[in-house]
Amino acid sequence: MANTMVYLLVLSFLFTSLFAAPTTYNVVSFGAKPDGRTDSTKAFLSAWSESCGSASEATVYVPLGRFLLRSAVFEGPCKNSRITIRIDGTLVAPSDFQVIGDAENWLFFQHVNGVTINGGILDGQGTGLWACKNSGKDCPDGATSIRFSNSNNIAINGLTSLNSQLYHIVFNGCDNVKLQGVKVSASGNSPNTDGIHVQSSTGVTILNTKISTGDDCVSIGPGTTNLWIENVACGPGHGISIGSLGKNANEAGVQNVTVTTATFTGSQNGLRIKSWGRLSTGFARNILFQHATMNNVKNPIIIDQHYCPHNRGCPGQVSGVKISDVTYRDIHGTSTTKIAVKFDCSSKYPCSRIKLEDVKLTYNNQPAAASCSNAGGSVSGVVQPNSCL
Repeated sequence: MANTMVYLLVLSFLFTSLFAAPTTYNVVSFGAKPDGRTDSTKAFLSAWSESCGSASEATVYVPLGRFLLRSAVFEGPCKNSRITIRIDGTLVAPSDFQVIGDAENWLFFQHVNGVTINGGILDGQGTGLWACKNSGKDCPDGATSIRFSNSNNIAINGLTSLNSQLYHIVFNGCDNVKLQGVKVSASGNSPNTDGIHVQSSTGVTILNTKISTGDDCVSIGPGTTNLWIENVACGPGHGISIGSLGKNANEAGVQNVTVTTATFTGSQNGLRIKSWGRLSTGFARNILFQHATMNNVKNPIIIDQHYCPHNRGCPGQVSGVKISDVTYRDIHGTSTTKIAVKFDCSSKYPCSRIKLEDVKLTYNNQPAAASCSNAGGSVSGVVQPNSCL
């Protein structure tokens, strides 16, 4: 009988632990004000500290309203690996870009595991900094709106990022990340406002996103492996870009990247791989671009191994980045320039095993043209423009 009672008590404890509702920490309870004027940074950090210190599942809740935040670091590791940040309101950066312009990050999560962000709007209020940069004045670099560093098992669902000062969303040194239903919006002339940037990370999945910005919609940096991007709408912006690579001599490569079902509208590039013209240990391989639609895109398909924006500080060397096993499958639509397919590869390490399968791109209702330099590969199906591989 005694053994039965002990068994039932243990079972009851386990049941309660597994199915107990998570503790919720409302940022308003910690002093946050939804008026868009009162600095609520301390309240958010206090709510985070409580949830991070909880031994069981926890939720940080942000109700409706506008909450002003300065630069904030949400530090781990935490005592539990199930923290949800549920945002019904809007987080607002200071309107004076000088306040966080030198902070590098606005919202910074590091060394966390099992964090989920559901909903919400991040308003970086970056227009003032963009104007400063575009005027040629001496300005701060700006802050990335939200960055995850050295973190695992991250999920972001239904988040909207507006008008970041710098990059919108960054993952660096992360494993097992999933973004769904994310929206990114900034002006087409907003400098360095990449939508989603991934580097030194593995197992990142980006689904059902819409990105309008002034730089790359998605940028893929060195050390990225096993990246899946599906159902992305891009434009305006600079396209989906692997790179720039080869900025450093000793650099990790990029491999196992899939981009499927993407639409580009009025963007500078579509599917791009870019590297600097200098020696490097870097590489890009096992890349699949498929089921993409180009609507008036300047460079629908491009590999640029002499990358040098604005022709300033160009190394002028031969790129050491090795590009191989890149497949373009079912790519169609319209180019705003005659050369819709451009492979400008390294003379020392030519692009190899490039595949074009069922590609149809037009310019002014006529077949577009292709340009190849130091590139080799194969063609199958209907390919227009005529391949130069």
